[in-house]
Amino acid sequence: MLASLISVLFVPQAQAEQDNLLEAITEGNVSFSARMRYESVEQDNALKDADALTLRTTLGYKTGAFHGFSGFIEFEDVSEIGSDNFNSTTNDETEYSVVADPDSTEVNQAYLSYNGFDTEVKIGRQEITYRDAPFHRFIGNVLWRQNHQSFDALSFSNTSLPDTKISYAYLNKVHTIFGHDRDAAAIFVKDGDVDMNSHLFNIQYSGLPIGSLEGYSYLLDYSDAPDDNKFSTETYGLRLSGVQAVNETTKLIYSAEYATQDDFADGEMDRQDYYLFELGGKYKGWLAKVSYEMLEGDGTDSFQTRLGTNHAFQGWADQFLATPDVGLEDLFFTVTGSVFGAKLVVVYHDFETDKGSLDAGNELDILLEKTFKEHYTLGVKYADYNADKEYASLVDTEKFWVYGQVKF
Repeated sequence: MLASLISVLFVPQAQAEQDNLLEAITEGNVSFSARMRYESVEQDNALKDADALTLRTTLGYKTGAFHGFSGFIEFEDVSEIGSDNFNSTTNDETEYSVVADPDSTEVNQAYLSYNGFDTEVKIGRQEITYRDAPFHRFIGNVLWRQNHQSFDALSFSNTSLPDTKISYAYLNKVHTIFGHDRDAAAIFVKDGDVDMNSHLFNIQYSGLPIGSLEGYSYLLDYSDAPDDNKFSTETYGLRLSGVQAVNETTKLIYSAEYATQDDFADGEMDRQDYYLFELGGKYKGWLAKVSYEMLEGDGTDSFQTRLGTNHAFQGWADQFLATPDVGLEDLFFTVTGSVFGAKLVVVYHDFETDKGSLDAGNELDILLEKTFKEHYTLGVKYADYNADKEYASLVDTEKFWVYGQVKF
């Protein structure tokens, strides 16, 4: 009698739980993207001009939620189309200029997540960012390159406090943009990966009348680096950004940021600082701003942003993806707007070194991009870096891109 009663009361509930789990697994959402891009590079040096046509495709699946738990997996493939007249960093075509989009097929993301009590937790391989794309200054997914950067990590975010988001991540490994065929002893890359024992802290507060406040601490420990490495660093920073209406059609925008960086774990470097100041305005869909960014350097050590989406900073010609030892000062002007329904971005950079105040050249960047029916994007992009003899480490560089993307 008791057994019969137990079966009546509990078996249907257990069956329902099983059914809900099965539904969560089987009734999720499929995602797909394909981006084909042509990139050309011309440099005033002995390297041959590069021409690269590559295709990035992704296929992902996110399950439904089961008591707050869900899973996501994303496969990524990067393939060269046609000739290999470029140095992908893994194809041994070193006589050509670099286009860092090597062939690779891998799992870009694969994580289990939990959402509940104003908290999200992820464990597994994942992309991590703390700011709107593409401006991932310190931590990013390098979304401009065909092979995105992702991390083996445990990440946490909580929004329980009013107007506040608290985030933390522990990083065990970085899956770099170079794919699994890349080894580089100097930067501890093995099979395209970098082992870490790192901690990321980020707090954002949007309740101030003058704007949003962000505080962060990024403690990077490169596991395979030697004791005297300059890679293992601790960075602490604070950023204020805001928008204020002047009238119905005009808005004032501004940002100020300061960070300091020093050695961490077994790293060795002298402290260097970072400054950013921006001021501009928005008028009827157009934005114009002037920005000043300083990454200090003393000739031996310099402020670095090794895990950032650095293509979005210091010029699209990628001449300053790593900060020179003498540091870098960048005064730049940005105009964005819409032309015939297409997004237009024009940026002009004037570069100078921190140590010695040497003229480090200038650069003009132009982007025109249009998205159709939410899923289709076409774009052209151009970068023209002009070197200066005062800082002779770099050469004139022109880059040109044409790309199309489909995303569902």
